[in-house]
Amino acid sequence: MNGLRIINGKVITPGGIVTGGEVFVRDGKIAGSGSPGDRVVDAAGCYVSPGFIDIHVHGGGGYDFMDGHEDAFLEIARTHARYGTTAMLPTTLTGSKEELLHILDVYERVASKNTRGAQFLGMHLEGPYFAMNQRGAQDPRYIRNPDPVEYREVLRRAQLVRRWSAAPELPGALEFARYAGEKGVLVSWAHTDAIYEEVVEGWNNGYSLATHLYSAMTGVTRRNAFRYAGAVEAAFLIEDMDVEIIADGVHLPAPLLQLVYRIKGAARTALITDAMRAAGMPEGKSVLGNLHHGLSVIVEDGVAKLPDRSAFAGSVATADRLVRTMVQMAGVPLIEAVRMITATPAVILGLASSKGAIAPGYDADLVIFGEDIKVRATIVNGELVYANTDI
Repeated sequence: MNGLRIINGKVITPGGIVTGGEVFVRDGKIAGSGSPGDRVVDAAGCYVSPGFIDIHVHGGGGYDFMDGHEDAFLEIARTHARYGTTAMLPTTLTGSKEELLHILDVYERVASKNTRGAQFLGMHLEGPYFAMNQRGAQDPRYIRNPDPVEYREVLRRAQLVRRWSAAPELPGALEFARYAGEKGVLVSWAHTDAIYEEVVEGWNNGYSLATHLYSAMTGVTRRNAFRYAGAVEAAFLIEDMDVEIIADGVHLPAPLLQLVYRIKGAARTALITDAMRAAGMPEGKSVLGNLHHGLSVIVEDGVAKLPDRSAFAGSVATADRLVRTMVQMAGVPLIEAVRMITATPAVILGLASSKGAIAPGYDADLVIFGEDIKVRATIVNGELVYANTDI
């Protein structure tokens, strides 16, 4: 399709919501006006939003990126497009060097083939440089300290890696961050035992984003009877630090969602699904990570849990659910909740001039959703990739 004209929408723009607005699309971009031959899409009073950008997602539709084959990548992208995601960072779990390199090989092959789902913006390597005490559901067999020989080999392919999460207090973690930053990779801190002072040192060496704030990190802690501010407090106190949150309403209850919004605001908070393979699937038994040697989990109550139900083992959220949760549970204005999954992640990724807003010249990544914040249609680069009605 070459041109689109979306009519009768409540268009969410940087300046506010325009009722009865129109959006024109041509050659994959938002246009200032239309043409007589444009296909007309009637939004029928629904919201027209910039596409949702998920900067931390592991799987969906029964697949995980750690499955390590092209079909997994493509089906995950198609699954999340049904829920409004138009762009994503495919995310790994901890694994061997060989496994990480294999996943990068698959990503390189598949990135240009993704034509009917969310766009891939580069890989997010989550681990394996984590604090063992904060591993969560990550496989302890593969957790290790930063290895210069290893990460330099991986980053020979830095053009494929958009982001890398690690614990900043580990031996060699500061040198790792500086090297990755020199290669143009966004470095975030995660699964960490760091206290405030260690996070600040990490910040000074390139750790600019808090991975799934509150999850797998320290809060206020004691050492030899003395209290220390933890990583959570550091994320709040470092004013310019960005954070991401799993806003599924389970990983973080309403008071914590409200607290993050109140302190960091929409401009510094990105909503993420952190979804595993069971996203978009019925509840029941599933697997976190590689289908053949991953962790068995059970999905119930809208979240993945360890089989003994002693802890969470992954999110099954979709992007629309994040927005609903922030609006309906946390009481955040819709336009601010949308900003946290559109403009804010675009800024974090350095894409604020092309994604995250409905404005002329921007990529035509759009979502049409109703008052119930359920997706009616998803458009990626000007192409209608999903519609649940005849529009």
